[in-house]
Amino acid sequence: MKLHATFDIAGWDESPIHEWEGGKLTRASVKKTFAGDIEGDAVLEYVMTYAPDGTAAFVGLERLTGTAGGRKGALVLQQVGIFAGEAATAALTVVGGSGDFEGASGSGKMVADPSGRVTLDVDLA
Repeated sequence: MKLHATFDIAGWDESPIHEWEGGKLTRASVKKTFAGDIEGDAVLEYVMTYAPDGTAAFVGLERLTGTAGGRKGALVLQQVGIFAGEAATAALTVVGGSGDFEGASGSGKMVADPSGRVTLDVDLA
């Protein structure tokens, strides 16, 4: 099953963990709302490191609750990505699920580009 959705950031609370000359390590708690093939809400925890040139690397775990492809429940997605050139991209891996998504597996990608378009594509097995 291929799912395509857009999302809006409903909340972003970021704080530094450690800072050094030209860089920092931060943690962000994020709330999102989804529309498209996925309808629902998500909570996400990121750990990010910023480089002196403004780029960043991040890892995150996201729990998305709602409906997708006629199924209802929750998915847990692992994100590993980078922010560079005003766009964030991440590889996604389904690492858990509940409800109709129990036992789900899959992968995908997330893109947040400078135009404000934020999309998520996931292939579920």
